[in-house]
Amino acid sequence: MTASEMPLVEIWTDGGCKPNPGPGGWAAILKHGATEKELSGADGATTNNRMELTAACEALEALKRPCRVVLHTDSEYVRNGMERWVKGWVRNNWRNSAREPVANYALWQRLLEAAKPHDVEWRWVRGHSGDAMNERADALATAARDGLRG
Repeated sequence: MTASEMPLVEIWTDGGCKPNPGPGGWAAILKHGATEKELSGADGATTNNRMELTAACEALEALKRPCRVVLHTDSEYVRNGMERWVKGWVRNNWRNSAREPVANYALWQRLLEAAKPHDVEWRWVRGHSGDAMNERADALATAARDGLRG
């Protein structure tokens, strides 16, 4: 199946902690035509970057067949990791430019595997800048994190 024959799904993801590290939440909104699905979750002891990566993983893993995906993230860490850094990490046996082990290695591997069947465009959006879907994902992630405190 060519990319143009795949269904188009837009995804907005967000994740964060307060404090960082500390309790965190993640969220994703998937949109295909008029259909929307919201996902969210939390972790009692994590980091902002781990929650951003988890949101992207969970969103892509929720897709049931190969899709063209526009994944909107306010995390330059996620976007740059997938567009710029991951090829070098793989080539260097999961070591960064300082020859240190790549942080969040297992989540990066999970994200690569989740993205594999899809044609993904990683689109960065500035957080807290009025993008309605990014703001909604942020609110869902915050609610998930706050739900830990019960």
